[in-house]
Amino acid sequence: MPQINQLGDVLYSQLFWLLVTLAVIYFGIGKAMLPKIMSTMAARDDRIADDLAAAEAARKAADATEEAYRARMNDSRGEALKVTAAAKAESARATEARVAKADTKIRAKVDEAEARLRAATDAALADIEGVAAEAAQDMVKRLAGLSVGKSEASRAVRAAIANG
Repeated sequence: MPQINQLGDVLYSQLFWLLVTLAVIYFGIGKAMLPKIMSTMAARDDRIADDLAAAEAARKAADATEEAYRARMNDSRGEALKVTAAAKAESARATEARVAKADTKIRAKVDEAEARLRAATDAALADIEGVAAEAAQDMVKRLAGLSVGKSEASRAVRAAIANG
């Protein structure tokens, strides 16, 4: 068969062109495309390293900012506690002053009321002594038929009240 006889000639020709094609692909990829890919990968690695360094610097800056914030907050809390304590002390002093003033007023009113009560009690006792003296005079007059003076009856009533 003539096709089989041509197989050797065609095979060498195809092997030659296969080698030429592979050499073009090898040198084309190895010399033209591979350096571009490598430079892209190196640029990507550099950019990742730069991004990581920037992120680390940002983290350190954020930590420093947070530490400063916490220090300011602690200082502010301390100052607020001082102001609150001062306000409480001032309020307590003001309250004590108002209570003392009110206590003085109340004490004056109580003393005045006690004086009025003593006066009323004394007046009532005087009235009771007067009524008791009149009753004693009347009883002595009716029972004994004697006449007793007002002063004597009053003395007797006072003595009876004092003895109790």
